[in-house]
Amino acid sequence: MKLVRKGKVSYLQPGGLPEGLIAGFSTRNGGTSRAPYHSMNLGLNTDDLPASVEGNRSTFVRSFGLPPHQLLTVKQVHGKDLLVIDEANLDLSHFLSLEVDGIVTNQPGIMIGVLVADCFPVLLWHPEQAVIAAVHVGWRGAAGGILQKAIEAMKQHFGCSVDDLQAAVGPGIGAHKYEVDRPVRDAFRQGSGFWNEIATEVRLARWQLDLSLSCRLQLEQAGLPAQNIAQATECTCCHPELFFSYRRDNGETGRQLGFIQLP
Repeated sequence: MKLVRKGKVSYLQPGGLPEGLIAGFSTRNGGTSRAPYHSMNLGLNTDDLPASVEGNRSTFVRSFGLPPHQLLTVKQVHGKDLLVIDEANLDLSHFLSLEVDGIVTNQPGIMIGVLVADCFPVLLWHPEQAVIAAVHVGWRGAAGGILQKAIEAMKQHFGCSVDDLQAAVGPGIGAHKYEVDRPVRDAFRQGSGFWNEIATEVRLARWQLDLSLSCRLQLEQAGLPAQNIAQATECTCCHPELFFSYRRDNGETGRQLGFIQLP
């Protein structure tokens, strides 16, 4: 992935995007929020000034030539439910309070996104069917198989073939900065997520967890060819100049956006 500047904002862009498709992962730069949310905080559910967040969201979306109301995010709850939009909606505001952790749509002109600050934003698109998805993957989502659920939604609702699906896993917290305990281990063992492959025990009942690898393994298990999966290598916790990090900043931090939009 490459760092791209567009207007006032900068973002990581996956390679090989189809013509007209907009997709990427925002950085914290280019906005107006003050510390500790400086500067491009896009998270509505933070303690930042609401006017600053709304201004940042407007600046971000307008950089891509869209009006602010065409950016759709939802109320993420670390679950595995999804919003599927398969028809035009003149007013997207009624979706904002939905408690889901991913959006799937075939509607053009809507920028869908998930907000993160250590969790992993995963984008999916099918070039031929013109279907996209944005998925929020924390440890609960990974253990609950939310990526498999998103792919099934793309198949069932829109007839997407898995062989042609493309995916981009955005920046999140690296395993070297992410320790978890027994309840997390138990959730993975009872669910999905490839615990044995992604967990390294570092001391009694404490494991370092590689969620980025879990995303890749789950995407491959769902049928995506390995060459169709792009992954960011940056750790959000290690790059305060680029990303917000919930763990690094002890919860007092903003949110960056994984976003995707059909032309």
